[in-house]
Amino acid sequence: MFQAPVRKSQISTAVSLAELIYHGTVRELRKSHGNAVVGLLMNILQSIIFVAAFYLMFVVLGIKGAALRGDFVLYIMSGVFLFMTHTKAMGAVVSSEGPASAMMQHGPMNTAVAIISAALASLYIQLLSVAVILFIYHAYSGAFVIEEPVAALGILLLAWLTGISVGLVFLAIKPWFPDFVGVATTIYARANMIASGKMFVANTLPPTMLAMFDWNPLFHCIDQMRGVVFINYNPHNSSLEYPIYACIALVMIGLMGEFYTRKNASASWGARR
Repeated sequence: MFQAPVRKSQISTAVSLAELIYHGTVRELRKSHGNAVVGLLMNILQSIIFVAAFYLMFVVLGIKGAALRGDFVLYIMSGVFLFMTHTKAMGAVVSSEGPASAMMQHGPMNTAVAIISAALASLYIQLLSVAVILFIYHAYSGAFVIEEPVAALGILLLAWLTGISVGLVFLAIKPWFPDFVGVATTIYARANMIASGKMFVANTLPPTMLAMFDWNPLFHCIDQMRGVVFINYNPHNSSLEYPIYACIALVMIGLMGEFYTRKNASASWGARR
């Protein structure tokens, strides 16, 4: 059936793109669980379990006093929240619809919309989870102080962006080596349990140990986060510039790889002999 092309203004094109991203984000949110409230509660429960596990580990090992001065639970949450945001963003981008997906058969749909929708869905869930957990802790403890809440939110978004950048690189490789990417993403997420530095204070690390962690953008984000959350902590062994530059470099690599993969996409990639 013939259809006459209709020229759209830049504003109408932007509105159509925003609407498409919105519907894609809602679809990603409903993908994990049919009930959005249950999906949010599951993510909140996962974060609470992480915080409780690290709290018990510090107490049992007797190293609770080794952390920086301030609210100890807030110290743990500052690391767990960034770790969860980074890891969830990476996983969402890697599992987004690829160029050979059936969703790409729809006219307005493309891989950029799929990636943005998956990333926004993970951010939405994480921000809601952080807000709910902080509210519960505030109601339980009476009060806590975040010295620079706006800067803390900005660093949380930076951890999300670095997760997207890592996910883009894995996404570009995924159609060529799906089994390798599945193993590599799992190893990366598990390695960040330690390499992210959420269990220790970076200022207390000797140079030999610091060299084992300062390659990781998430390590810098977590250390900088504690610098804006606690008034008496000034991070000396990390910077905000490194994760920003690493994020830009990884996004460029990932986009170039995704562009090449999209141009060579084949519907038979997912076929099994």
